[in-house]
Amino acid sequence: MDAQMLIAGEPVPGEGARIAIHDPFRDELVATVPDATPAELERALAAAEAGARQMARSSAGERAAILERVAELVAAEAEELAVTIVREQGKTLGEARREVGRVPDLLRLCAGEARRIGGETVPLDQGADGIGRLGLTLRVPVGVVVAITPFNYPLLLVAHKLGPAFAAGNAVILKPATTTPLSGLRLAQLFAEAGAHPGAMQCVTGSGSRVGMPLCADPRVRAITFTGSEPAGAAIVAGSGVKHHLMELGANCPLIVAADADLAQAADATAIGGYSNAGQACISAQRILVERAVYEDFLDVLAARVGRISAGDPMTDEATMGPLIDAGEAERVAAIVAQATAAGGRVVQGGERDGSLHAPTIVADVAPDSRLFCEELFGPAVGVTPVDSLDEALALANRSEYGLGAGIFTRDIHAALRFVREIEAGVIQINWSPLWRADSMPYGGLKRSGIGKEGPRWAVEELTELKTVVFHPPPEN
Repeated sequence: MDAQMLIAGEPVPGEGARIAIHDPFRDELVATVPDATPAELERALAAAEAGARQMARSSAGERAAILERVAELVAAEAEELAVTIVREQGKTLGEARREVGRVPDLLRLCAGEARRIGGETVPLDQGADGIGRLGLTLRVPVGVVVAITPFNYPLLLVAHKLGPAFAAGNAVILKPATTTPLSGLRLAQLFAEAGAHPGAMQCVTGSGSRVGMPLCADPRVRAITFTGSEPAGAAIVAGSGVKHHLMELGANCPLIVAADADLAQAADATAIGGYSNAGQACISAQRILVERAVYEDFLDVLAARVGRISAGDPMTDEATMGPLIDAGEAERVAAIVAQATAAGGRVVQGGERDGSLHAPTIVADVAPDSRLFCEELFGPAVGVTPVDSLDEALALANRSEYGLGAGIFTRDIHAALRFVREIEAGVIQINWSPLWRADSMPYGGLKRSGIGKEGPRWAVEELTELKTVVFHPPPEN
């Protein structure tokens, strides 16, 4: 299959080289996509610039209706989209179906936000100069938005960018992940099929350096919404100039298990939070900090639970975990696990690797200066570290340059409230793993984990600009 880009509402086969997309499990060719040329990027930017003018004149009702039609189209081809995700990304078919299943409701939420965009009155008469004057605000679209998405949720995270940007009245240029462009490209095409203005939605494919960076640096682009690594995000901010930046970046999420925790519930949540999508999620549970009084008991329960995860062919019913995106990533994960064991850790479950498959792995006694503790793993392993108190757990949890998600298991409301106040994370879970997200909620990190908040309502605010208007009274006679 030779996929085509979408520019000005039309399929574009591409004039340059082709990029091969491979099945991560079978290493079979799935499709090829164009590596967009500078001339094709210019066409997309020009179309988006014209489209932004048209979108600014569109009504909230028009945009909401299109979003609702796209939701219907996604639902109608849900199984085809799920299979596409499995083939290009490698998650199990069940996981892919759940990912696709969230998208229609997310787009309907965006439609609702399109209808609710508005301003507010501003009280100006708190000083003498403001008496008799009326102040109000208006929200207007930023114009051209570049959306750059990662490989791990190749449809859902695209929808989290396209839906709010379109709802806000912007024109969007999507640059999906180089390794997983197919499902995002299809979603962009569905916007065109649903009646979006030809310039409202473009999708160009290619590498971040050759395609993404030139788009971000172009002065016609007013906003960039990006999900990916912290180094890539920092490069985008440094090279793009004065623009709106909505950046969802790296993470290294801690989960604290207090002595009074329900260990079965904590183990279940860790097994879900550490190994869903083969651990390839920003909010995966990675650092498990367990009070010593229950440390060995928790390890026993967790090992039994993780032992039931079956890594294998993601298209089969037997597999409950698929491969990593490629064999190189599996090798990287294995190297981090090996370094943790060399620093005193012990593997109590898993540890094996076969090509792009890495067994679901538990490493106990992980040292706080090991790579498994300090770096973002993005793979199917968790590191478990004993702590003597909540004080120590909080200190270790906050010993990270990242601050996206965090969780705690405790029955003590005072401990939970202290955790909420003191943990340095943007998304906090009480009695669950960090890997939990409702599509309607604000989502974003502290520290080097990002700038701004996603979630339809909050992303619309990030991708609009605020006008302040003051009405002055006539002069007195």
